[in-house]
Amino acid sequence: MVLLIPFRKVLLSIAGLSCLVALALSPLEAQDATKPAPPAKLDDATRKSIDRALAFIAAKQNPDGSWSDGGHQHSTAITSFAMLAFMSTGHLPGQGKYGPEVAKGGRFLVASAREADGLLIGARGSGQVMYAHGISTLALSQLWGHTQDDSIRPVLKRAVDLIVRCQNSKGGWRYQPKPEDADISVTVMQVMALRAARNAGLHVPDETLSKAIEYIESCRDEKTGGYNYQPKQRAPEFARTAAGMCVLQLAGKYDAAEIPKAVEFLQSKHKTRNHFWYGHYYASHAMHQVGGKAWDTWYAQLKEMLLPAQDSDGSWTGKKFDDHQVGPVYQTSIGVIALSVPAQYIPIFQR
Repeated sequence: MVLLIPFRKVLLSIAGLSCLVALALSPLEAQDATKPAPPAKLDDATRKSIDRALAFIAAKQNPDGSWSDGGHQHSTAITSFAMLAFMSTGHLPGQGKYGPEVAKGGRFLVASAREADGLLIGARGSGQVMYAHGISTLALSQLWGHTQDDSIRPVLKRAVDLIVRCQNSKGGWRYQPKPEDADISVTVMQVMALRAARNAGLHVPDETLSKAIEYIESCRDEKTGGYNYQPKQRAPEFARTAAGMCVLQLAGKYDAAEIPKAVEFLQSKHKTRNHFWYGHYYASHAMHQVGGKAWDTWYAQLKEMLLPAQDSDGSWTGKKFDDHQVGPVYQTSIGVIALSVPAQYIPIFQR
């Protein structure tokens, strides 16, 4: 896919998940025990940081409404992450300072649908295309839910139908739009898109989601509580686990027995350099759903890391946190999405 070759081991490698108490041995709990974190909220410093970041992202928009980053030119995936950053802070067509940028981005996504099958990949898209399709479907679902723009719904319906049609017999998806093999990273992306579309009023078969949840659960590592790239592997990672938690909670399993151990796994990996940004896209939403002291401490540590590291132009660039650099637009977009979670503007990520 245009964007996600660098993400391959992210989930593979959102962000919007429930739980119990934090564990005594985790770094987060150790800090919380000595000095309780304040309630997670958008304080003045965080709002100013987000404002600088949004200004940076807006300045990088292409004339056709898309965003590019590194080698990902006019990418539907990069565009979708940028749009989610704006929507996470309440900017929508006709609403907010950056409403026009979101509207242009939406028009680009609509125009990017492949005529033959509705794949949201655009003229320059290639590679592991279901990543881009999944995040673009999610972005359009949120936009349609807010605006009810008649130009979006038919494109969104075709995008959803494509995802449903391409699910394999085990309940998952992989890189290409055909029902062959599967992995947790691509599968979670499609489930998030389908849930967002359903929330916005489109039909998504119950069986499709149920089978997908079964596949994701088959990737769970019993020993650590983390999630693997594929079933029966023994390589759980931060981003995969955060994504797995998100999907469990989107399915309404807020009190699932698997959640506490997954929370412990995430807490032990909070500062991971293995796909830090993509992992925190999911982890911020997962921990928000967990709530309580665990979420307050998580969010406080996230702010302590991100705010001082922001560049003067409002971006987060380079490999300060992540050994897998994608580009400043992508990284800055996820920074905004993660920091904006307390605002709860995006329906799919609301508690």
